Amino acid sequence: MKVYHVSTSIVSNPLAAVGRKHLDFGQGFYVTDLEEQAVSWANRPANAGLPKVLNTYELDLDAIRASGFRYKLFTAYDTEWLDFVVANRKGGNLWEDYDIIEGGIANDRVFNTIELYLAGLIPTEEPLKKLRYEQPNNQICILRQSIIDKHLHFIESKSITT
Repeated sequence: MKVYHVSTSIVSNPLAAVGRKHLDFGQGFYVTDLEEQAVSWANRPANAGLPKVLNTYELDLDAIRASGFRYKLFTAYDTEWLDFVVANRKGGNLWEDYDIIEGGIANDRVFNTIELYLAGLIPTEEPLKKLRYEQPNNQICILRQSIIDKHLHFIESKSITT
């Protein structure tokens, strides 16, 4: 499958262990199979005034699954996804049980709901009620360098304007 990663530079040789640990799916190299979503990540305030580069790769997800890597797929915004993301964002390490994780991203609307939940301002049922109406986007977090080296192949990069 074709996947995308936005950066401020060309990333032809991605690294799994250089990102922050306390993200949705842990410390890894994040890609998405949705080009529009990747481009929208370029619009984050942290990227203001910086160059924006859309890096494109080929990811052999079938080979990864067949190779015995520990693959976790979240198919919906549900209690399992919420607990996993919240635990990781609070400093947990649930992500360390997997080699690759795929599922919905906590985008701006979802992130606000999670922040209220993390702060203890709303009970568990409330974010799940709100999240039920969100269409999950998709992110894939590759947590092991061996997967990147063998199953993620750089295709091209191009500058984008937002």
